[in-house]
Amino acid sequence: MRLRSTAVLALAAVGAFSLTGCSHSTSTTAESASAPAAVAQPKSEPKPATAPLSSAALRDRLLNESDLGQGYARKPDAGEKRHDDVTLVGCPALDKLGGDAATGGSLDFANEAKATFTYNGDTDSEVSEELYSDTTDKLSKGTGQIFNAMTSCPTFQIVTGSTPVDVATQKISAPHLGDEQWSHLLTYTAGGQRSVVKQTVIRSGNTMTILTGAPALVDAHVEKALRKATSR
Repeated sequence: MRLRSTAVLALAAVGAFSLTGCSHSTSTTAESASAPAAVAQPKSEPKPATAPLSSAALRDRLLNESDLGQGYARKPDAGEKRHDDVTLVGCPALDKLGGDAATGGSLDFANEAKATFTYNGDTDSEVSEELYSDTTDKLSKGTGQIFNAMTSCPTFQIVTGSTPVDVATQKISAPHLGDEQWSHLLTYTAGGQRSVVKQTVIRSGNTMTILTGAPALVDAHVEKALRKATSR
């Protein structure tokens, strides 16, 4: 399937961490992948809908160097990229999502803001933050569909031009933050080199926080990112 221009949540990490060349990375032991059972909640009056935050408001809530601490530097914004030469092979569930399963752009939510940081100038130690805002139903349903598709395809391949990148995904337990949480490890292999990337997604109300990057950096900053993203 020739992919279209909007981005799938997990595959968006490819542009930042794999398409520029995989690097060696120490493997990380995955946590338990079992999700907690749903618990029935007492009925309550529905809360009034809250309008999505604007992109400008989201930009003000992104992490910055002072939030992250010494050694971090923000990478220049590269702007929106299209990867029209990217093809996904071996994942029917992502294929079925159609336009939602493409790379090189943004998730199909109303408003967004993004930033990427390196640690001590090491491109192998990057962490990217994405903030999205939309209705709670759209955030929940859209993200759940993508993660379910990823879970159904533990391995698949992305071909960029003539370069194949093997992708392995592993669902892991996410921190109990916000209203909904998703997390997984993505292992990219190309040219005999391997890179492990962690992605954690937290929905809190009508705001979604995504951290993608070196597993240790994602774990270190996810709570701080969520606090700032949901500050009022």
